[in-house]
Amino acid sequence: MFQYVIESDTGRKREVNEDRVAVLKRPGGLLLALVADGMGGHNAGDVASRMAVDELGRRFMEADEEALGTAEEKTSWLSGQVLQVNRLVYEHSVTHSECKGMGTTLIAALIEGDDCVLCHIGDSRAYVIGPSMTQLTRDHSYVNVLVDNGEITQQQAEDHPKKNWILRSLGTEPDIEREMHHFSLAGTSYFLICTDGLSNKLSERDMSSIVRSKASLSQKGKALIALANDLGGEDNISFVLLTALGEEV
Repeated sequence: MFQYVIESDTGRKREVNEDRVAVLKRPGGLLLALVADGMGGHNAGDVASRMAVDELGRRFMEADEEALGTAEEKTSWLSGQVLQVNRLVYEHSVTHSECKGMGTTLIAALIEGDDCVLCHIGDSRAYVIGPSMTQLTRDHSYVNVLVDNGEITQQQAEDHPKKNWILRSLGTEPDIEREMHHFSLAGTSYFLICTDGLSNKLSERDMSSIVRSKASLSQKGKALIALANDLGGEDNISFVLLTALGEEV
């Protein structure tokens, strides 16, 4: 049984929170955790992220149980639903002038027991935290292309002026390439999905130190938000932190 905490903070510099986060649970125990970081369209990023999370959440709760059985079925369902939601967000952007060009990142994780199927678009991230901290996703970003081509190092990418240029986002095109992952959470103490408002401000050491502390889960959530804001808080800060350790929430 997973305990979890959800946090979403506007930050110190933004007037609008364009992030959207949610955790939904079906009667059988299957969880869907969602994080989306909206952008563009004259402040319509909040529309894109809200549409993506709300629509995926609704479809998840209404889905036939048979479609969410095996890991292969979960992967097929999630990939297909994200494609359909992408089309809905895109069509909204082209039929509403105030939303032209809007889009959103997405982390969508289906969790049942130790098993996790994850869909990733953009530069929001997923991490597992045990004795060490491991980033499961790789940002769909311009600087990662430079790293892959050997033009800059990973260390240089961390401070690159175009670090936030992402190459994939949900809703900006009629079709979208989804990156799918399937992995086990066995032996994992914590599972964290977050927007770049958290991962750009806190080092993995900072995040791991807070998450592995003796505080309650909600206190850990507040501490992550507080540190990101103390370090500048230039962006919206949002995440879902889950654990199966039976901690006090």
